Amino acid sequence: MSHRQATSASTPPRHRVRGALKWLHLWLGLIVGTVFALVALSGTVLTFQREILLAQHPEWTRRPLPGTDAQAKAFARLLAEWQPRGLRSVDIPTARLPVWQAYFPDGERRYFDPASGELLLIRNADNDPVLWLRELHTHLLYGETGEDLLGICGLIAIFLLLSGLYLWWPRKGALAASLRWHAGPPTRRWLSWHRSTGAVLLPLLLLATVTGVAIVYHDAGRPALRWSFDDGPEVVPPLPMAPREADVDWAAILRAAQAAVKGGELRRISPPDDQDALVTIRYRAIGEWHPNGRSQVWLDPYAARVVQVHTATRQGAGARIDEAMYPLHGGFIGGWPWQWAVAASGLLPPFFLVTGFLFWRARRRRTVTDP
Repeated sequence: MSHRQATSASTPPRHRVRGALKWLHLWLGLIVGTVFALVALSGTVLTFQREILLAQHPEWTRRPLPGTDAQAKAFARLLAEWQPRGLRSVDIPTARLPVWQAYFPDGERRYFDPASGELLLIRNADNDPVLWLRELHTHLLYGETGEDLLGICGLIAIFLLLSGLYLWWPRKGALAASLRWHAGPPTRRWLSWHRSTGAVLLPLLLLATVTGVAIVYHDAGRPALRWSFDDGPEVVPPLPMAPREADVDWAAILRAAQAAVKGGELRRISPPDDQDALVTIRYRAIGEWHPNGRSQVWLDPYAARVVQVHTATRQGAGARIDEAMYPLHGGFIGGWPWQWAVAASGLLPPFFLVTGFLFWRARRRRTVTDP
């Protein structure tokens, strides 16, 4: 038996596991960590996407929001002009974003004057860097396949974070020493910066990563959460309504919807189409974290009558946990402190990538010069 084989055979299993984890942590960190770092950096920018848009168009905030009648007239114009060209849904103007934001195929967004419905701006991933970063952050610029790859990278990132915690975990009485940053030599410096920063800020980055993975795997995660908390069946939308030729009073529809949501904020309208005449309006119920709300109200447009209301805050715990993932991930709760915390979390993966690479390079150089 060779000396190397004898040494391997005499190594305790715990040490062999630790050695394998170190190897995996290093190489997965250098390879998958690059993708993780790019996605995280794009997330830092996206945390401020609304602020960036309003900074580019400050004139949008200088006019008061129109009343219900003016909004209804503008929305009717939007439907007449743009629904035949692919308009799918429209965000209602609010103090947060005081223009109509309309959604079109292929991720394109168009913005309209809140009172007149006049087109103000067209944004898509080809002409807007922020929407390009959004496509990178959510689909790795590769559609559904990119989203699948993103989910796998996210799972590996969770492994990197937890394995890093295991590798850092200090002996009893050595906590302060394990959190110290060292100035040198290089191998000790980069390793201490990498480990101590990761140990202190792990909860923040782990929350951002877990919520991101949960968003990717929403279709599987939501049923699992609902089952775990015994939520009962999902809400069943009303049956489709056959379209017919008739006038639609959008002002009456908006008033009926507002009266039905009991203090909630109307946020997004999905207009009738050739298959279903019902109007669906998403609203943000009191106490909801999601910026656009996950609550919904369905209306008969011909009678301006509410058909059904779904209030997200009355769901079971599993559904509420699922719907908290996006606002937690995007920095939409707790005001600017959480928004900045989420933005800061996006800077951590690049920091870990760089310090991990510098540690690997310094150790490699030391091995070469000191055989």
